[in-house]
Amino acid sequence: MIDIDHFKHFNDEHGHDAGDAVLRAVGQTLKEAVRDANLVFRYGGEEFLMLLPGMDAGPALERAEEIRSRVAALHVQHEGRDLGPVTASIGLACAPLHTEWQALVQTADAALLRAKRAGRNRVQIAVARKNQSAA
Repeated sequence: MIDIDHFKHFNDEHGHDAGDAVLRAVGQTLKEAVRDANLVFRYGGEEFLMLLPGMDAGPALERAEEIRSRVAALHVQHEGRDLGPVTASIGLACAPLHTEWQALVQTADAALLRAKRAGRNRVQIAVARKNQSAA
């Protein structure tokens, strides 16, 4: 799960068209980071969901950090104005390592919330719990 940090700021300070420009730029960055762009989804608002089938936790964490860095390197402009820094928080979960398949999105979302609470612009990997749910 990937969330654009402080997205409301772009809409409030620059207008909804500028927010849309940020969404398009981040979406394009995410699609370029995977082999199959069909595995990147806008999940709602400023959140995206990315699936990395067959990838273990270690390589997935490396990919997530690379994606976070790529987003942070974006320079989005709208109507000739630089919109300022864009960063993203990422929650990473792997099934069956962190949770059962049915709870994968929920587990990644919980890790995302932890990343945001820890200061944003970071990747937080889920932690497996004894009952196989993670946060």
